[in-house]
Amino acid sequence: MKVEDFDMFSTLLRQRSGLVLSRDKAYLLESRLMPVARKWNMKGLEDLANTIRTRKDEALLRHVTEAMTTNESSFFRDQKPFDQFLQVVLPRMLEARATRRTIRIWSAACSSGQEPYSLCMLLQKETVRLAGWRVEIVATDLSSEMVERARAGVYTQFEVQRGLPIKLLVENFTQVGDKWQISDKLRSMVQFREFNLLGDLGPLGQFDVVFCRNVLIYFDQPTKARVLEGISRQMAPDGVLYLGGAETVLGITEKFKPMEDQRGLYVINSPAAVRAAAV
Repeated sequence: MKVEDFDMFSTLLRQRSGLVLSRDKAYLLESRLMPVARKWNMKGLEDLANTIRTRKDEALLRHVTEAMTTNESSFFRDQKPFDQFLQVVLPRMLEARATRRTIRIWSAACSSGQEPYSLCMLLQKETVRLAGWRVEIVATDLSSEMVERARAGVYTQFEVQRGLPIKLLVENFTQVGDKWQISDKLRSMVQFREFNLLGDLGPLGQFDVVFCRNVLIYFDQPTKARVLEGISRQMAPDGVLYLGGAETVLGITEKFKPMEDQRGLYVINSPAAVRAAAV
């Protein structure tokens, strides 16, 4: 691949999705964008790059962006965050929201939906604790294709075998041919939306719990700070943020601080603490 073509693609992806690609990732561009070029009846990546330069076709730009977005997910991924949700986060919210009896959860960069559906499976087991409560789950992803997949809730045998106990599979899925579809009840619990984390997050409203796991690792430091500060504006003052095991807020933003004794969980830093740190 020509250096100028790599630079053009990487700049485009950074602007549209926040994804940062170093030049040693040229192989990744080639493997993911060649199918895009073929679908658009182009000879190769040079042809694709020239077309993008000369014709700002939004459908093509979207296809390129979505092809490069990592869509790796699984049910109950890493397990620990879901244990924390039941043992730490949910009790905290039930106590703090006892008057209004409403909890809003955001699954950001939800890919094909396994994370929000995993939360649904946990929540439906908590009917006693949640009697009279309204729990709203909003799940978003940059990719329109992933959002449609998530909304349909249809998964391959391989996908349901990754992290999903057989008991939960039997209870919550129906086999359709060689695939599995999650129940209508669980699908109705999630609002799936196409959404870019680099955009204005205001229309999403305020959340009590935000899952933004394994997303920041693809961004540079300024973009991480921008995304985290945007999320902080959409969170309740006592809200809880989930990040991936390899992610942190430390050295990036003072809007959040780690939750004491809870790896991967973060809470809003008080304005007073932020002002003191800046002195």
